[in-house]
Amino acid sequence: MTAPTEKQNIHEYLAEFDDIPGTRVYTAARARKGYWINQFAMSLMKAENRERFKADEKAYLDEWKLSDEAKDALLARDYNRLLDLGGNVYYLAKLFSTDGLSFAEAVSSMTEYTFPEYREMMNKGGRSPIGNRSIKGGY
Repeated sequence: MTAPTEKQNIHEYLAEFDDIPGTRVYTAARARKGYWINQFAMSLMKAENRERFKADEKAYLDEWKLSDEAKDALLARDYNRLLDLGGNVYYLAKLFSTDGLSFAEAVSSMTEYTFPEYREMMNKGGRSPIGNRSIKGGY
């Protein structure tokens, strides 16, 4: 990935990030799209909000300007979908913590690995870059 040239459209440049398999680059557009998801997640920093959320998740989510798709993804803890909808993983960590999950446990749920498999893979140096650099290029 090279920096945009003077003549390259910034949107074309940012679209190149979509070619990285399994990676969602957090852009300004994603931030705007996920604003309410992230605001909800940040609300969980307060103990009283965590308790209200845990007592009735749906009712708490209904207090936020969230799409039905976002509410469904939050209730299902579909973190990959939440990232697609503009959620920021560092804000979503408040939800992980509310559920009693470590960051690594939650992130492992976004992969094809169980948590023990994910931990072992990461302890061995992580995923190979072979086959994980470009969707279009297949490398």
